[in-house]
Formats: sequence, structure tokens, C-alpha cells
Amino acid sequence: METTEKRNTIKSINPATNVLLKEFEITSPEKLEDILAKADKAFKTWKNTSFEDRAVILKKAAELILDKKQFLAELATLEVGKKISESIGEVELAAKFYNYYAEHAVDFLADKPVKTPLGDAFLSYDPIGTLLSIQPWNFPYYQVLRVGAPQLMAGNTMILKHASNVPQCAQAMEDILQEAGLPDGVFTNVFLPGNKVGELMDDPRIKGVMLTGSEKAGASIAIAASKNIKKATLELGGSDPFIVLDDADLDKAVQMAVYGRMYNSGRACASPKRIIVQENIADAFLAKALSIFDKLKVGDPMDPSTDVAPLSSESAVIEVLEQVDKAVEESATLVRGGHRIDREGAYMEPTLLTNITENMLAFKEEIFGPVFMFYTVKNDQEAIDLANATDFGLGCTIYASQDRAVKIGRQIDSGIIYINQLTTATPELPYGGTKNSGYGREQSEEGIHEFMNAKIMAIAKN
Repeated sequence: METTEKRNTIKSINPATNVLLKEFEITSPEKLEDILAKADKAFKTWKNTSFEDRAVILKKAAELILDKKQFLAELATLEVGKKISESIGEVELAAKFYNYYAEHAVDFLADKPVKTPLGDAFLSYDPIGTLLSIQPWNFPYYQVLRVGAPQLMAGNTMILKHASNVPQCAQAMEDILQEAGLPDGVFTNVFLPGNKVGELMDDPRIKGVMLTGSEKAGASIAIAASKNIKKATLELGGSDPFIVLDDADLDKAVQMAVYGRMYNSGRACASPKRIIVQENIADAFLAKALSIFDKLKVGDPMDPSTDVAPLSSESAVIEVLEQVDKAVEESATLVRGGHRIDREGAYMEPTLLTNITENMLAFKEEIFGPVFMFYTVKNDQEAIDLANATDFGLGCTIYASQDRAVKIGRQIDSGIIYINQLTTATPELPYGGTKNSGYGREQSEEGIHEFMNAKIMAIAKN
């Protein structure tokens, strides 16, 4: 997770210009204590509020998000550097999560009958208390609401510790919920540096934590949660394979591979990071991909004609360029890009690497930027083996005939498999990974159950 805090403030900086937009005071220990106390007190009332009353508030929040769509989108573009069209799409998606859980939570959390030899029984789902939500900058609204919407509808309260480079987006999420009528203390944004999160985890009023971030951050949170016997869900990114076999629609696969990798300037956890193509179509695929690469426009994220926007910060662009340089040093082939663009802001060229081998860091690491890594394989089994040759297991895309793709998908170690379409986000489908990509699920019915006490009620036979 990115941090831009310095001394007693957290800074909002536009990565397209490196201009300081706004500063926020770090939440003081006294104010944080007050927030925790209010969240704990609010839970005692909120958990007993009806689904119908909670739904009214969430639907109002969705309405407000859409009313403020342009403002929120421009705010995300200013703080993250993402294209304005992508920011608008994210705002619209965020509103869908409020509406989805407002409509479905009552069914997801209804008592579930269980037949037993002892007599009738049923599962009852109870919220557990105040949750800590630690979220990244790359999708500053969607990331918050894919966990926030279900848990608020479930009756939990929440404290948001957002990434330090999106403080304005973070505060906007709290402001909208307050305007929608959410009671004081049910959802509160705090401005904290990452090194203060451990203190929150130690507080007994925090009952669980959900984090999206780096492996290092995930390991730290897992240790803190384990020490305090608290539930945690972790989404820690990936090095997602994008498999293209010789019976795929080649033109469509190429388009999706290139534009999917360049989406959000390559800064999506489930982005197609490793392009794995069957060798008998590899030359044609690469030629088509390069023809698109040569037309990509890098520029102002507010300009609708821009294809690739800046990265999120100076430190982010430096890190990605260092990863590319290291790959070339280790004998990978730099086919396109690989350099910083000579203009103000955190811009780099769209980059394409080939001849990456398993002894290289690029083979093992996640590269969180506009870097397209191209591999070839002889057959289905080689594609499966290469796809699984990573410590990550978040998403995977397979372009091939349906039956063939499903057969391969069953053998991929991943939480998410999309066939003949890019991995994407929708509230109806669970989201999460395996291996070093973390554990737990967000979205869908599975997501709302993560922080509920599934309480069994067993009734004796008469």
C-alpha cells in the first residue's frame, strides 16, 4: 500500500503533475479513541436495525454517488491518475454494490433450516461488531464498497483506513454515507499511517479486519489478527495468467490482452500480467499486439483520448522501471517501452517483455504497472504448468473453445477463472484468491458471510 504521509499530515498529490492538492491531519490518539468508542456504541444499536431501514440508507447512498458521479470521478483521477472514463466506470460500479446488498442481504442472512436426527435446527447469522477495513488506492471507491456495503447491511460497523495517497476519496465515502442518513459511528474514515494499524488491531473493540494490499502488509495483518484471535480476509494481488490457445478468436484475444493489461495503467490486482500463448499462433498474436502498442497514447488522464495514464506516484513509477531494468539485466528482451516519459508527472511507456525465464525476478514478482510479459507454450499442459508456476493465485483468463477452456480452468490454482472474457468485478460473483494472493472472499453471498457468526439453534424433538 502506498504511503505519502509526512510528519503530522497525509498528502493528496496529483500524480499527473506532482502538484500537492490537499493535506489532512493524521487522526490523533484522542480522536481515534473517540471513534472506536462511538463505533462500539453504534454497533449495539445498528445490529438491531431492520434490514429494511438499513437498505433505505444504502440505496440513498447509491443515489448520492450517482448524483455526484462527475465530482467523484474527477477526484479519483486527480488522486490516483486513472483515466477519467475508468473513474466514471468505477463510481457507477460502487453504486451497484450498495444497491445489490440493499436488495439481497435479507435473503443472504435469512435463517437456514438444517435437518438433524436430534430434531429441527436452523442457522442464524449475527454481525460480530466493529471491523477494520484497510484498502488500497488503485480503486478508491470500489475497494471500499465491495467490503463495506455487505458488512453495513449485515449490521456490522466499520472503520476505514484507506491508502494514504487517496485521502479525499476516503473522506468522500464517509461524507456520502452521513448525507444518506447513516447513524454516527457506523462508518468512520480515519487518517492513519500504516505503522499505526497494529495498535488498532490490538484494540478489543475491533472484531475483524479486511485488507487489500501487498504480501508484506498481508503477512503483518495476518500475524496481528492471529495474535488477537480475530477474523481476517486478505486480498494480496496476483501475477495473473492470460492463456490464449490456437482455437481462440485471435483478434479478440489480442485486444483484450493489450487493453486489459493497460487498464488503470496496469494497476489492477486481477490484471492479465503474464500473457501465455500457444506457440503456433504466437508470432501472429505478437504482431497484432505490437500494432496496438504502437498506437497507444500516453497522456493526461482527464483527456478522453488517452489510452494509458500516469502511475499513482513518483515512487510507483520508479519501482516499476527498476523491475523492468532488472528483467533486462537478467536477459529478458525489451520489445517496446521500458522508459520514463520525459514530461512532468509519474508517466512511463507501455512496456512489452519477452524471453522471461523462471530464474528471473520478473517471473516471480507482481509488476504493478503497464508491463506486458509475453510467454509461449507448446500445448495445453505447458500452459497449465506455466500458469501455476507462481506463488500467486488470484485471477486467470483463458481464451479457447469453451470445453477446452473449462477443462484447463479446473487445473489452474486460482480463485477466479474467466473464459473468453477479461476478469472483472460484479457484486454477484465472489472475489478472492489462493496461495500468496490471500484468503477469504469478498462480494456475493460468500462475502457477506465472512464476518458473521453462524449460530446454530437446535430444537429438541417433542
